[in-house]
Amino acid sequence: MTDVATSHNPEVSRYEARLDGELAGFAEYELTDQLVIFTHTQVEDAYEGRGVGSALARFALDDVRASGTRKVLPLCPFIKGWIEKHPDYADLVADPPSGTKQS
Repeated sequence: MTDVATSHNPEVSRYEARLDGELAGFAEYELTDQLVIFTHTQVEDAYEGRGVGSALARFALDDVRASGTRKVLPLCPFIKGWIEKHPDYADLVADPPSGTKQS
């Protein structure tokens, strides 16, 4: 796996991953008082299969955990799937509101 540099860019509400200084991918989110809602994750085609998405997901979720103030609502299929494959992050996922159907 290539060395992926990850960072939080709160000015544009996203986490970013870079390879060799180039933006390789990002995970966008929205904030509420209780939640970090991951809405979209994108990895540029040129960087597919190089661990960018996984590094991005791990960094973003570790950052949410470190803040200790919010839970995660993974609307983005990539983040949702990543959490399902890494159950040690399941505790970060917000309980669905009662009466809501989970897909």
